[in-house]
Amino acid sequence: MANHKSSVKRIRQTKTRTLHNKYYAKTMRNALRKLRTLSDKEEALKLYPVVQKMLDKLAKNNIIHANKAANLKSGLALHINKLS
Repeated sequence: MANHKSSVKRIRQTKTRTLHNKYYAKTMRNALRKLRTLSDKEEALKLYPVVQKMLDKLAKNNIIHANKAANLKSGLALHINKLS
């Protein structure tokens, strides 16, 4: 166990932040999964800006890396363009 007050506090903060980040990362993965399973182009085009905004916010807050967000957005755009 930690020997210093500051390290005890750091452990507490880390646990809280990890839980917070897990929630948003899981929400993002669910949104991506939902968008990828859509077969209607109109619905996908409506959902894409919402997912794009979510990815940008997560990248800004360092929950995911900026390049990962860019790669995901690019892949989703390709997926939507392939839909008929």
